[in-house]
Amino acid sequence: MRAVSRAGIRIEGAALMFFDLETRELLRTRPNPIPPGQAKHLRGVRPVGPPPRPSVEPITVQRGASNTGVITVCSQRVALGRVHRHQTVTIHVSETTLAIELDDGETRVVRRTTTMPVRNINADRPRTVPSIS
Repeated sequence: MRAVSRAGIRIEGAALMFFDLETRELLRTRPNPIPPGQAKHLRGVRPVGPPPRPSVEPITVQRGASNTGVITVCSQRVALGRVHRHQTVTIHVSETTLAIELDDGETRVVRRTTTMPVRNINADRPRTVPSIS
């Protein structure tokens, strides 16, 4: 059974910030589709509190290596080598490093060169071709 937590939404200019109401931890940021001036007409609006804070823990993501053994995390390409092609690897993303857990039990730590946030947690699902009957 999964615990359910309530989420809040903070509107700041061009961004919607989704956060956990209990811990005020930032969960997700999305572009704001609400036109300027319309936010004050929403129902159930409450005064804003302190801004939500991002998680200090590393975010864990999965990526599938390409045919040449390259993965892309936060718009940063990392070459693992052809030995790891088509493998799904787990990556722990922190502010300064990418810790890549490989299938052979080895962990490779790579310095982060981008400041892009993580947008996709899971690796690409394998594409299936529908059968022709």
